[in-house]
Amino acid sequence: MYYAGRGNKFWHTLNEVGLIPKILSPSEYSELPKYGIGLTDLVKTQFGMDHQIDFTIDGSEKLQSTVTEFAPSILCFNGKRAAEQFLGRSVAYGLQPECIGSTKLFVAPSSSGAAQRSWDVRYWIEVAELSRLR
Repeated sequence: MYYAGRGNKFWHTLNEVGLIPKILSPSEYSELPKYGIGLTDLVKTQFGMDHQIDFTIDGSEKLQSTVTEFAPSILCFNGKRAAEQFLGRSVAYGLQPECIGSTKLFVAPSSSGAAQRSWDVRYWIEVAELSRLR
């Protein structure tokens, strides 16, 4: 299940910024497409905190082809680590200069409770506003 860790703010944040009308539980992740949201992982064969994942076994090519196929308006990375692996450079939070076709790339602070130091809901508000404009 996605974002099921204790202290993870993902589900509450999606609701707080207006991307979903109610707080879903992690077991309800399959409901997200109704709200125009899809979830995926850069590394699909491992799970856990970033320091526990071997990002050298990534699915960048698969993610690139999936985004090309489905052409979402925005691809939002939940945290910097996967975004940096995917883009091959360090990133700052916010809208990135690269696009995949017409898909804008955005990096938001991780919703993990372990990433509390970098938490700033303003970026999640920004990505929600961008999604409403598209």
